[in-house]
Amino acid sequence: MCGKGRSVLQLKELLKDWPCTISGGDFTTPIFGITENASNVKDGFIFVARKGKREDGTFHVEEAVRRGASALVVDRSDSLVYPVDIPLVVVADCKKFISHASAQLAGHPSSRMTIIAITGTNGKTTVSHFIGQLLKAFHIRAAVIGTTGVYIDGIEVKYEMPSMTTPLAEYLHPLLRRCEEDGVSHIVLEASSIGLEMNRLDHCEIDLGVLLNIGTDHYEEHGSKQQYINAKKKLITLSNKMVVNKDDSECFHMVANSHTPVCYFGSNCCKELCSLDEDITLALPGNHNKMNALAAISVMKELGFPIDKMRQHIHLLKLPEGRLQRLDKEGVVVFVDYAHTPDALRAVLETLTARCYGNLITVFGCGGDRDKGKRKEMGELAVQFSSSVILTTDNPRTELPSQIINDIMEGFGGDCSTVESIMDRKTAIRKAVFSAAPGDIVLVAGKGHEKTQHTADGIFPFSDLHEVRQALEEKLVKAIIENEQLN
Repeated sequence: MCGKGRSVLQLKELLKDWPCTISGGDFTTPIFGITENASNVKDGFIFVARKGKREDGTFHVEEAVRRGASALVVDRSDSLVYPVDIPLVVVADCKKFISHASAQLAGHPSSRMTIIAITGTNGKTTVSHFIGQLLKAFHIRAAVIGTTGVYIDGIEVKYEMPSMTTPLAEYLHPLLRRCEEDGVSHIVLEASSIGLEMNRLDHCEIDLGVLLNIGTDHYEEHGSKQQYINAKKKLITLSNKMVVNKDDSECFHMVANSHTPVCYFGSNCCKELCSLDEDITLALPGNHNKMNALAAISVMKELGFPIDKMRQHIHLLKLPEGRLQRLDKEGVVVFVDYAHTPDALRAVLETLTARCYGNLITVFGCGGDRDKGKRKEMGELAVQFSSSVILTTDNPRTELPSQIINDIMEGFGGDCSTVESIMDRKTAIRKAVFSAAPGDIVLVAGKGHEKTQHTADGIFPFSDLHEVRQALEEKLVKAIIENEQLN
């Protein structure tokens, strides 16, 4: 939503050269902002009454007008009666218009900044933070925007907007302008498949697009795997140049006939990059994180930074919050990770299996109202790599948690002595931590950095990291008390 620091344009300036049908009201009226959320409307705002999957914006026109809307934008002419005293604009696609108008009102800040946009099923957050860390090492003021929030020079900054991997256009462009005013020259942002499909980045000038991988996620939301790939593929046309993982066959084929210049990273792609393998392996756990680092280094190389000078900074790369984050006390080691897809879970389990000398105890669930097809595969992977598994809730949303767990259990036939289900996630985490002995590793997967849990009854505060710390502390206190009683 356009806010502080916005430009003021007349409605007719915003509509110039934009295909539309106009009726009613004064088209010289000044416009101070644009939003598709009626509760965010202020005096002088355009209200975009878009029809979404769950909500129809036309049902909120009265509220928007009451709050001071200066114009209405819709994407269809129908029998609804609209106010005649303010302009009504009919466009072909509300999503594209709100992207266009948001960029215009913010003064097109992306045109004056270096924008790097990263897409892929797994690794977007890690790669974006790695790039941010490397830019900071070269004294470049950069902002990282994505799943974990907004960071400038590695420090989280508060910015009021809905929690989304890729911000809505009405929030994104004012955020870019604010970053520009704060001396930021480089933006690293996560481009989700939903964000790309919903045109949130259509009027953001992207210098470098990054294509990491294609795995199993969001197929149901898009309608099919191919539509999911098509959404990701949109980044190619939006970017001036692409950095692509050549080891991922889907990614390689996606850019095969592209007119956008492409450079690759991966095994045997570049002698300079391959020479860094040892440094990356020593610094970061897991082959998947080595690939994430290679992606970040490749981006830096394309931005003109010499690889030899990057070498001294590679060992300083840190994983973002909730990505293979280690917590330990008295020999008991717990890793919290965001892995919520089969590929991500496999990568983390393989990494921890190689490090574990005792038992590997895995706690995880799957999100509700999301791809059901991945649940069985994740259940199979958990049993394959773990000594024991505790199935629990993730973000069940409107689905029955018991049904989600049943879907996961199909991966191992539903009958396995090393698996138990505990619906309450806090109880499941405590059970895993309390059952672990020195030398064991506990993996709590699926939610990572998240601070809430989304259920049918609402959204409630919940943090895996907090619960793990609490359980480790309780386990230590219990051990001290038992030891004192024995003595």
